[in-house]
Amino acid sequence: MLFADRLDVMNSGQLPPPLTVEKLRVAHESLPGNPLLAQSMYLRGYIERMGTGTVDMIRRCAEAGLPEPEFVARGNFVTTIRRAGYVIQRESELGAPRGATAGAIPEVTPEVIPEVIPEVMKLLSVIEGEMRRTEIQAKLRLKDEKHFRQQYQQPAIAQGLLEMTIPAKPNSRLQKYRLTAKGRAAVEQKPDNSEQ
Repeated sequence: MLFADRLDVMNSGQLPPPLTVEKLRVAHESLPGNPLLAQSMYLRGYIERMGTGTVDMIRRCAEAGLPEPEFVARGNFVTTIRRAGYVIQRESELGAPRGATAGAIPEVTPEVIPEVIPEVMKLLSVIEGEMRRTEIQAKLRLKDEKHFRQQYQQPAIAQGLLEMTIPAKPNSRLQKYRLTAKGRAAVEQKPDNSEQ
């Protein structure tokens, strides 16, 4: 998802143990989910050394004068690369930015409502409790699963507005989706809430 102040790259997978967000900032071992695919990609030249991507990202951001990328693992894995000059106040559970005290950095860009695209707002407005993907699609009257995932579901998850009930198993047949606190706030702040 590309925004005015940042690029968010979301992966519905999780970090394999023993990797942590902190370990991604230094040289670390590679633990690909599919070692055969990773080896093939390496041999074809599509990737460099395995286990160096996050360290390269940090180095390249520094070389370009950008803030360090942010890595967040909560249900899914999100990498955020901010544009130069944009500073935000991070959520309390992330702690203070490096070299700053909590609350010392003023918020420059508001987070939820201005960036929610119409398709995502439609999706948020039909969610009731926990729902299966097929139930959500039916409420939206969408038949194409790929279109639904790309234009509605994935952007909502990437923005932290929608979450999986079983994040450790994204392809589970029992998987359902529900609004996050941020998603509920977006629905409540929607200017025209009567057209649901």
